[in-house]
Amino acid sequence: MLLEGEAWQAKFRDFRSEAWRLETLSVYKVPQEEEEIRAYLAGERIDPYAYSNEYTEDLKRVRREGKSKGRVHIVTRPLSTYLGYEFMHYRPNVWAGEDIRIMDVTDRVNPLACVQDFWIFDKKEVVLMHYQADGIQISREVHKGDVTPYLEYQRIALAESVPFEEYVKGLDV
Repeated sequence: MLLEGEAWQAKFRDFRSEAWRLETLSVYKVPQEEEEIRAYLAGERIDPYAYSNEYTEDLKRVRREGKSKGRVHIVTRPLSTYLGYEFMHYRPNVWAGEDIRIMDVTDRVNPLACVQDFWIFDKKEVVLMHYQADGIQISREVHKGDVTPYLEYQRIALAESVPFEEYVKGLDV
């Protein structure tokens, strides 16, 4: 089943306890971000203390409802320009309640090297995220098989990563 529109939005509105994502790419090409990326490349930065958008407001709703949202992003250094842009937005997301962690595999073997991006909802439903090599999303697909391997990928990602704020200490992001 390919997820789009209302069916995709419902996943984030209706999960009961946890929505969690594994991110594996150094670049995601999202049309809605193009203008912000141009501004970032021109040197503009957001004030993480004052920044608010639909996403941060939804994170606050999730937290108020006693639910959690998190992700682990697998990275290598040097960080791509896109990751610099994304990290700028991670800080207000963390402050709004998202558990963002970074798994840097620059100087070690990536234990999740063959795993693609995915979301897992309530530890029972997996949505596979399909991308072209350049970071353009092709589709989202509900995984029909056993979720156990994805729970293990999540366990590994959490064990092998550090909180975002810890990772960026000393970095110019």
